[in-house]
Amino acid sequence: MKVHIIGGGNLGVSIALGLSKFSQDNQVTVTRRNTSSILYLEKLGVTVSTDNKHQIQDADIIILTIKPYQVNTVLAEILPVISNKIIASAVSGLSIEALQNKIGDTHQAIRIMPNIAAQFGASATCIAFNEKHKEEAQSVVALFQDLGTAPIIDEKLMDAATVLAASGTAFALRYIRASMQAGIEIGFDWQTALAISAQTVKGAAEMLLEEKGHPEQLIDRVTTPQGCTIAGLNEMEMHGFSSSLIRGIKTSLKQIKG
Repeated sequence: MKVHIIGGGNLGVSIALGLSKFSQDNQVTVTRRNTSSILYLEKLGVTVSTDNKHQIQDADIIILTIKPYQVNTVLAEILPVISNKIIASAVSGLSIEALQNKIGDTHQAIRIMPNIAAQFGASATCIAFNEKHKEEAQSVVALFQDLGTAPIIDEKLMDAATVLAASGTAFALRYIRASMQAGIEIGFDWQTALAISAQTVKGAAEMLLEEKGHPEQLIDRVTTPQGCTIAGLNEMEMHGFSSSLIRGIKTSLKQIKG
């Protein structure tokens, strides 16, 4: 698969890194106006260019990881030199219909929302598409399944997916930071506290993904009557642990919707 990524920022680079490590037989190109900070990708077999059109006519999938204000400029640049391409957009707020209208019926618009964990093969990449492009979308789904999970969702949920999967990375990291800080208070140095906290979250997530159960089922396994775990959980809930997280997610979604 020949993958052309326009936008060599954090997300575009994360996808390129993930494809170079976890997906087989791909030729990846990343474009960016100033490439000095991403030239190291070339050592991984990724082509880096300042020209958005560089060999783009050979691409099987074009991925847009650019800012909304850049869309019209980039499309005006590439559309004259491409035909019948799958264009997968990670541009926030750009609907499938709006993108399809911009690129015309000779191309297939797919909407994606990966996160930066793609570089570790651990992204939750939500994907939406029109039913008439279902066949073409399968190649995009397969590509991002190599980089983690790739659930197909209704487009109306894409803003919510942005908060839950992309912003959610920051929320999870904030929990780990708080856990690390608590670890320091109870006696660990920060490096050990961080290592324990991060691995514990990773282990909890892997259990959930493997067993596909409800979190409370797993919580029950580590809570004993009159034990330290249930005492800690109850104290956290008294201070708004769950409600604060829920309110934060809902506030982020309101911010996206304006």
